[in-house]
Amino acid sequence: MSKKMQITLTVNGEAQDLLAEPRELLIHVLRERLNITGPHIGCETSHCGACTVTMDGKSVKSCTVFVAQANGASITTIEGISTPDSLHVLQNAFREHHGLQCGFCTPGMITRAIQLLEDNPNPTEEEVRFGMAGNLCRCTGYQNIVKSVLAAATEMSAAREAAE
Repeated sequence: MSKKMQITLTVNGEAQDLLAEPRELLIHVLRERLNITGPHIGCETSHCGACTVTMDGKSVKSCTVFVAQANGASITTIEGISTPDSLHVLQNAFREHHGLQCGFCTPGMITRAIQLLEDNPNPTEEEVRFGMAGNLCRCTGYQNIVKSVLAAATEMSAAREAAE
């Protein structure tokens, strides 16, 4: 059995200190130890992207990250991108443009899309499709997901221009 180590994470802006085995996966720590259930366990092989979170400004599949690798990191999950009173632009876009059906992949899709739009604020349809390729949806056929991301990009761009 591995020796437990002290792990410090900042999850959705809140400091979290816990003892964990270094080989524990980040997804299990988030869901089972911290009760953050937005990231889903899908394939557990990094293929589906349902577990996507942002770690230190990069999209990662939390089923492939050992908690020891995340020690000291800042993690953002779907729960950390908005408040119940004010949805993120991407959450509204997914709702308005029917970018979800069953909703299982949606937290990972939105979390990935936020990072995509931070890296490329005005993507083309092809760039959205390429940028979201690591997140799978078994329901929608992707067209409305792409439409949602593009609509959010337009809205976010307009908001940036209005603020200047």
